[in-house]
Amino acid sequence: MTVLETLKQNPQLHVEQVFEHWELLSYETRNKFKVNDSSGNLLYYVAEQNKGAWQFILRQFLGHWRPFEVHFFSPERELLWIAKHPFRFFFRHFEVQSTEGVKLGHLQQRFSLLRKSFDVCNKVGAKIFTVRSPIYKPWTFVLKKGPLDVATIKKKWSGLLNEAFSDKDNFTIDFHYTLEEENDYQLIISSAFFIDLLYFEKKAND
Repeated sequence: MTVLETLKQNPQLHVEQVFEHWELLSYETRNKFKVNDSSGNLLYYVAEQNKGAWQFILRQFLGHWRPFEVHFFSPERELLWIAKHPFRFFFRHFEVQSTEGVKLGHLQQRFSLLRKSFDVCNKVGAKIFTVRSPIYKPWTFVLKKGPLDVATIKKKWSGLLNEAFSDKDNFTIDFHYTLEEENDYQLIISSAFFIDLLYFEKKAND
């Protein structure tokens, strides 16, 4: 079953970050996630790829500003798509690519004083979705195409200990419409990880 066929059959996804015990000692570890359907069946593995001593040092001192690459896998460990985050202090950027390195689109943080805000753009750079978090719902992110609410991404409470002492974050992704483009699904799912990176992953030396 293709990515598009799988996602058309699953209007709600659950993103669960894999807990790393080293984080209890304030070490920043490589991010790993599982993406399940509403029945708890595994659909995807997601894992940060940057390994080695130098990358470990960058994670500790640059935190969520560090450059890194995320891979999205099927349950059979087949690589499906890739997201790359370059080093930036401001207006963060997340480029989504095919396994062959062809650009599928990108996510671009926007300036906003009171709300969390970024845009989802297609492979030629045209904006296709806006993503905003209402002031009164800071853990809720609505993806809009014009006046339509296309999808909603919500951070879920992970428990007092996890919220206080680790980076373990959980999200739900609700698709309000059936999309016809596989790239649109891939960009929306990648948005959940961009949200975690921008707003919920601990900064360096926190």
